[in-house]
Parts: sequence; C-alpha cells; structure tokens
Amino acid sequence: MASDFAGYSGQAFSPAGDKGRFALPPAFRKEVRAASEDNRLLCIDKHDRWNCLVGFGTTRRIELKRKLEREQDRADDRGNDFDYDERASELFGFETIPFDDSGRFVMPSHLTGLANIKTGLFFRGAEDFFTMWEPEELFKMGPKWQSAQAACRAMLEQAQAKGKGK
Repeated sequence: MASDFAGYSGQAFSPAGDKGRFALPPAFRKEVRAASEDNRLLCIDKHDRWNCLVGFGTTRRIELKRKLEREQDRADDRGNDFDYDERASELFGFETIPFDDSGRFVMPSHLTGLANIKTGLFFRGAEDFFTMWEPEELFKMGPKWQSAQAACRAMLEQAQAKGKGK
C-alpha cells in the first residue's frame, strides 16, 4: 500500500444523485487517493458474502495477488485442486472508476443492481477496504450490525431532512 495510506475507518452517507452519481466522502476520498498512488481512482466490487459493495484503492491489487498466490500454495501443500483462473477472476473482477476532486463518481448500473442500491450509499471503513450499503440492506443484517445500523439511520435521516429543506 502507499506509504501515506492509513486504512479506511469511519462512516459516512452519500445520497443517490441523478444518473447513478454518488460522492465519495472526504475521509474516504483522501485514503482512496493515497491507496491509488495519488490518482483519483476507486475500485468497486460486490462483497462476496454480504449484499453490499466494497471499495478500495488500486494498490490493493498487490495484496490480492499475494492472497491468490497464498491460496494456490495452501491448496498445493494439501494436495487440493485449485482453479487459479477462476479465483483470479473472482478477486480481480472489480471495476475501476474515476472520481473528481469533489469525490463525485458514476456507479455502473450493474453494481447498483447487484447490491440493490436505490436511496444512497452508507460507507463503513474496514481497514484495507470499505463497504458501501443501501440502507435497507444494512438494516436487514443481524444484531452485530447495530452500531452501523444506528449510524446509518441517523445519517439517512439527516440527509432526508437536508433534502426537504431545498
């Protein structure tokens, strides 16, 4: 990772804009740039277990390559079959999307459809990546997600109140 990359932490909300536009919140924007060698490039993919998206900077490719090689080595050591091409496709099938200085980007429709994104994105840091949730999908998660759900509700209500004030 880039030397000034500090990891993704915190929470934020971005309401859905016209034509699939969203804004990467400032704290996340700063870290994505740091993790993309000072480029305004955001990598996005569907989370493999949760109904949300994940985001990260382009330098995470290095860690994903290492992960792929470790999984191959473990399979070889155990005498298990390992489909390198299939796993590489799973790990490296993410979209790389540019964003402007204000963090605005256009989300590809296939990604909004995969994660059921309609009203906006709730961002939650997870160190090497961050998750992006449609609030209703986050609210379906179990009790371990209470803190994130409470933060999301508060931010969603704030965004809705701000929208009504226009």
